[in-house]
Amino acid sequence: MLRHVATTLLLLIACLQYASPVLAQIALVTAADGPIRSLDRDQAEQLYLGRLSALSDGTPVRLLDLPNGEVRDNFYLALIGKNGPQTRAYWSRMVFTGRTRPPREVADVEELQDLMGRDRNLIGYLPVTALSPALRVLLMVAD
Repeated sequence: MLRHVATTLLLLIACLQYASPVLAQIALVTAADGPIRSLDRDQAEQLYLGRLSALSDGTPVRLLDLPNGEVRDNFYLALIGKNGPQTRAYWSRMVFTGRTRPPREVADVEELQDLMGRDRNLIGYLPVTALSPALRVLLMVAD
């Protein structure tokens, strides 16, 4: 009996090593001292689908996107339900038809944080592990 339990435990540990990773938490953020105080999920969806460019109080908003990769794909999947290729196709259609332009793509999290320090009307997203006191969390979109 003890041998069976030990074998099962070792098998479980081996399986867990190769299990797919859990989605990391991703936060939608803005400058801590900026005019954007709050954002609900519907507003975030509408912004990141290019359907809104200002909040209901008239505050203009500019969006930032991280480069193509896992964080960006997880963000869009969690927020608007589109995977990476679907998101790229969506934005290609929006640009081609002249409806709107996609969020500005930054090189990395550091550039996103730097830009937010200079422009208080920016909204972006990043893994919660990259949060800093200079940023205000508006919405958690994946976990």
